[in-house]
Amino acid sequence: MINSALIIFALAALGGVVLAAHVLRNRFAPWLLSILHASLGAIGLILLLILLVQGSAPQQILIGFVLLVIAALGGFFLASFHMRQKLPPKAVVVVHAVVAVLGFLTLLSLIL
Repeated sequence: MINSALIIFALAALGGVVLAAHVLRNRFAPWLLSILHASLGAIGLILLLILLVQGSAPQQILIGFVLLVIAALGGFFLASFHMRQKLPPKAVVVVHAVVAVLGFLTLLSLIL
């Protein structure tokens, strides 16, 4: 299941790169891509939550999960700007991405 979560998070990250590129160029990101990015992230978090609830997950899964939940909260904050038709602060976009990448790399360390 960790492999599935990693694939889903990798797909979400690809969309995140496109979204961040738009914002960093002072353009609004495509709303549909934002929704897809968030949906993939949510599915990945649900898979991690299932692993955690089963009780035998390594500590890296918990750490990765916490980091990705923090990233998701940042994503909600970013989406709030989009809904108000304002560009979000670029620093928040970068922090969101860095935290998400750290969470992903923490999970990836399980299979490397």
